[in-house]
Amino acid sequence: MLIPKRVKRRKQHRGKMKGCAQKGNFIAYGEYGLMAEEAGWIKSNQIEAARIAMTRFIKRGGQVWIDIFPHKPITRHPAEARMGSGKGAVEFWVAVVKPGRVLFEMAGVPEDVAREAMRLAGHKLPIKCKFVKKEVESLENAAEGGEV
Repeated sequence: MLIPKRVKRRKQHRGKMKGCAQKGNFIAYGEYGLMAEEAGWIKSNQIEAARIAMTRFIKRGGQVWIDIFPHKPITRHPAEARMGSGKGAVEFWVAVVKPGRVLFEMAGVPEDVAREAMRLAGHKLPIKCKFVKKEVESLENAAEGGEV
C-alpha cells in the first residue's frame, strides 16, 4: 500500500473538497485514463486494489501509471474512548480527489482491453469514474501551428 516515507506533521485537519481539479486533469503519460466524476477520499488500499485489478486484466502487458498518492492522514479514536485526550492515532491514508482528476493512466494495450481494465478498477473505488482517451486532434493541430 502507498503511504508517505516521512511526514513533517503526522496529523491534519479534514479540510474541504469543493470545486473541480485544477491539477492532474489531463492525460500526461499514457493513451487512456480513468477520470473522477465526483469528489471523495480514496484510501491507499483502494488504490492498490484498483491497480491489481487493472494489471491482472491486461496480463501484465502495457504500462500503468498511478496519478494519485495518499498524502492525507485520517485519525481515529478507539471505540468507547472517553471525550478529550487529544486527537486520535493515524488509522489510514487517503488521496483527496476532486471531479476531473485523472486517477490512472494506461498505454500499450488496445482500447477495448484498456476500457474493460479501467471499468474493473473503477468498481474498486468509492467514487464514480469515467474512461477517457488522450486528445490527439489538439496535439496534431498544435504541431501544425494552428490554434489549440
